[in-house]
Amino acid sequence: MPASNPSSVAQLAVIVDPDQDFLLWAERHLQAPSLEIVTTTDPAAAIKIFIERQGDLLLAELRMAPVDGIEVLKRVRQQLPNATVILNGNLTSTNAVIEAMRHGAFDVLRRESLSFELKPAAERGLQAAEQMKLAASKPKAPVSKIPSANADLIIGRSQAMQDVIKLIGRVARADVPVLITGESGVGKEVVANATHRFSRRATGEYVAINCAAIPANLLESELFGHEKGAFTGAVAQRQGRFEQCDGGTLFLDEIGEMALEVQSKLLRVLQSGEFSRVGGNTTLRTNVRILAATNRHLETEVEHGRFREDLFYRLNVVRIHIPPLRNRREDVPLLVDHFLGRFAESGASRRVTVSAEAMEVLLNHDWPGNVRELENTLQRACVLTTGNVLLPQDLPVGGVPRKHRSQDPDPAVTVSSPAAAAAAFLDAEDGEGTPLERAERAVLEEALRRSEGDQKAACRLLGMTAAALRKKIDQHGLSPSGTGN
Repeated sequence: MPASNPSSVAQLAVIVDPDQDFLLWAERHLQAPSLEIVTTTDPAAAIKIFIERQGDLLLAELRMAPVDGIEVLKRVRQQLPNATVILNGNLTSTNAVIEAMRHGAFDVLRRESLSFELKPAAERGLQAAEQMKLAASKPKAPVSKIPSANADLIIGRSQAMQDVIKLIGRVARADVPVLITGESGVGKEVVANATHRFSRRATGEYVAINCAAIPANLLESELFGHEKGAFTGAVAQRQGRFEQCDGGTLFLDEIGEMALEVQSKLLRVLQSGEFSRVGGNTTLRTNVRILAATNRHLETEVEHGRFREDLFYRLNVVRIHIPPLRNRREDVPLLVDHFLGRFAESGASRRVTVSAEAMEVLLNHDWPGNVRELENTLQRACVLTTGNVLLPQDLPVGGVPRKHRSQDPDPAVTVSSPAAAAAAFLDAEDGEGTPLERAERAVLEEALRRSEGDQKAACRLLGMTAAALRKKIDQHGLSPSGTGN
């Protein structure tokens, strides 16, 4: 142990414990040709040796005196922030474990389980220490610094994002509706913010409404207001967003989810600037610029009668399409540095950097959740890492890297007609269940795959309620991701 060490220099493990017999056992248990082991019963001596010799692994007992294991951990990591420290003890509560992990312990082991847990944990710790030192000796992944004051700044050096930024500059001069499209998580709201901020309405109100988060009957009241007594619960007159944003900008996110009856009233505002509150007869006027965003293909929604064609043309005066992150991978290092800097400034984590190997992992991931997934991945890694350099194993990135994936055909190209698909299920002689059951399962699996396990999105694809979808998932023995249990 360790299993492999490419360098010719042995690694150093320091073991401190008040029990001399334990020290003898641990030294024999962990001995390996590439590992030098130093044992001591003195915590202060262990700290001194480990810091002076830049040790690779420190194993300490939790309840030592006069310096306990937690204090040893804190003192060592104060001098060596990436130090790999494993604590062990007779754990009677979870408090000690939480406290140890909070201060950056690599692991905390129960004393009674050391005979089978110590060696694997030590091997992992030594491997992590070696990777950390290797990463620290290499140049960090190149990044460009982002001015932290610009919280809404659109980040991207790719040509695709440069085109988006230029288009924002052009439409900012004009007072016309803008339709912002792109997959979930690409940053449509950031683009909307920038479009307002650089427009002539920048000093006016800016309000964002998520149309998918508000039921249709409440969305109408939210947008246009209501009169007292207009419906149950309307105990007073209420101004809507169109009144509040007069002279400003209203951002309608997920507009593809808006009910048809609300679409009709929105169309009237866009055409004439006039509207009435729910339950009222008075015609009101407003001067509001509309920015709308959707991850749906509105042309398809129009074809299926789910979105008004006249409203679509009113909104689609200028379209800004934001490409998915997988199509602009050169923006990943820039985004990484931006998020890591923001986490540090907000106090969410200490300042960390990314090793070249970890950056390669980030560049190779397809990011189905786009920029939002990247941000969440980095935030989780920063919270859980024990060092100040992110390594590949710190990244909770799921799936297979892009370069190892098979080239799956585009489902939009390969899907057969409904009649052909039905014939295939009827003609198939193998498979469990009736043809109808197999077809239903296949449709459910495909909807869940496309929505990446998001049941709300799957409901929209299937045109069914959440309760009905959950019942079908249970009936066919599927997990929320669409695979069998």
